[in-house]
Amino acid sequence: MQGPLSAWLVKHGLVHRSLGFDYQGIETLQIKSEDWHSIAVILYVYGYNYLRSQCAYDVAPGGLLASVYHLTRIESGIDQPEEVCIKVYVPRKNPRIPSIFWVWKSADFQERESYDMLGISYENHPRLKRILMPESWIGWPLRKDYIAPNFYEIQDAY
Repeated sequence: MQGPLSAWLVKHGLVHRSLGFDYQGIETLQIKSEDWHSIAVILYVYGYNYLRSQCAYDVAPGGLLASVYHLTRIESGIDQPEEVCIKVYVPRKNPRIPSIFWVWKSADFQERESYDMLGISYENHPRLKRILMPESWIGWPLRKDYIAPNFYEIQDAY
């Protein structure tokens, strides 16, 4: 089932895949990594001026990684803002996605957290480094194939 944003993207020749609607009726689209930055700029110009959240998850052990963006179109005088969910899937061997920091500044810490926990590299991000784990940490803790070390070091607990 195609939603209004998907129909608009098709009308303008922008490549994507409609994933239907979530339980709240929010349209969900899949965008290829190489197309994501240009489509993000187009969505911003189209009126999606607020990045509500960005997160990432491991689809399956040894499978793809996904970066998920929840965008909102906020306009004055509208009771119900229009929302869309964008999913960008990347292979775990070389997970690279263009950063949308320069489109929505609120992506800063969110992309850094996705990098820190899953190892997704957000290209052209100005400060892409670990945010939760120590810089010396090895591996990506939220990947389903992550093997936890057999030690836990508590530093500066008090």
